[in-house]
Amino acid sequence: MKVNEHTAILTPRVVLVPYEARHVAKYHRWMSDTEIQAATASEPLSLEEEYENQESWRQAQDKLTFILCRPVTQRGAIDGRVTAGEVDGEEAMLGDVNFFLYPYDGDEDGDEERKEEQGQRQRQRDLIGEVDVMVAEGEWRGKGVGFAAVTALMNYLYRHLDGILEEHVRGNGPAQGGPSTSSSRPRLRSLVAKIKEGNRKSIALFGRVGFVQRGGVNYFGELEMVLDDFEGFMSRVLEEREKGEGDEGSWGRELAGEYQEVVYSRM
Repeated sequence: MKVNEHTAILTPRVVLVPYEARHVAKYHRWMSDTEIQAATASEPLSLEEEYENQESWRQAQDKLTFILCRPVTQRGAIDGRVTAGEVDGEEAMLGDVNFFLYPYDGDEDGDEERKEEQGQRQRQRDLIGEVDVMVAEGEWRGKGVGFAAVTALMNYLYRHLDGILEEHVRGNGPAQGGPSTSSSRPRLRSLVAKIKEGNRKSIALFGRVGFVQRGGVNYFGELEMVLDDFEGFMSRVLEEREKGEGDEGSWGRELAGEYQEVVYSRM
C-alpha cells in the first residue's frame, strides 16, 4: 500500500518506517535463516525476487508493511520528520510488521448473523485484517519490541482506516464508480493473527493486546487469535487512555502519549 509511504511512527521501544528498496538486502538475509523461514512459514527467495516483492507490496492494495527499527529519542525527529537512511540503516533494522486485507468468507460455525446481514452485505463488503510481526534480531526479542510494534500498527490502522479502505476499494474496482461512500465503505470486521501452536510468546503478545483464541489448531498447525469489532475496541481503548482509566492490562493507558507520527523524509 502507498498510504504509509511518507509516514514514520515513533515509540519509545521501536520506530516503524515504510518498507523501502534500501531495506531489502538485510531483509533477504533475515529470510535466508532457516529458523525464521520455519517461524514465518516462508520459502527462501533470491535477492532479485525479494526486490520484486518489495515493489509489489508497495503497489498492492491489500498489504501494508512497516520495517521495525531501533528506537530514537524525540530529538531524533526534527521539525516533525525523520530522515531515511539515518533512522533505518541496516544496523538499526529489527524486523517487520504487516497488515493484510482479504474478504470475510462467512464460514464461521453457526453464523446466523451472516444470514441476517445478507441484504446489507450486498452493498457492503466485509473484510478481515490479518496482522503478523517478526522481530528478526535475536538480541531484541523479549524486550517489548513486538508488543510496541503491534500496538503502534493498531493505532495507525485506527487513525487511517478510511484511507486504507479507500485505497483497497480503488485497487479492487468497486462495482459503483467513484470514491466509496458511507453506504459502500467496506467494514473491517475483525483482526486476525495466525500463530504457530508452539509459539507461546506470540500467543501471549496478541492476548495482551486484546485478541482471543478462536477454535483449535488448524491443518497448518496454527492457532487463530481474533479481535472482533476493531473500531469499537480502539474507540474504547483511546477513551480509557484520555481519561486515565483502564485496568493493568489496558495497553491504551500504558502507552498514553507514547505514539507519534512524523514525516519520513527521503531528502
